[in-house]
Amino acid sequence: MAVKITDLCISCGSCIDECPVSAIVDDDDNPTGEGIYYVYSDKCVECVGYNEMPACATACPTEGCIVWSLRDATSRDDISDANRNDTVPVM
Repeated sequence: MAVKITDLCISCGSCIDECPVSAIVDDDDNPTGEGIYYVYSDKCVECVGYNEMPACATACPTEGCIVWSLRDATSRDDISDANRNDTVPVM
């Protein structure tokens, strides 16, 4: 599992600085070509083993910008599949 950054992103860089595994890239390096930051799902560990919550969401000043996503990475077991729909905010 991984988190996802939505189009609410203001490109402030807070999440990049906080990610312990360097899974987040800025809009210049977004492989989809979108003008927002991007989380590599194969790198994202949702901060399991690093923090109580994903550090990117804790650092993000934009409410609802970082959401739970149903992807192939490490999972926080207490987050239900119903919440992993690319719309439920992490914080």
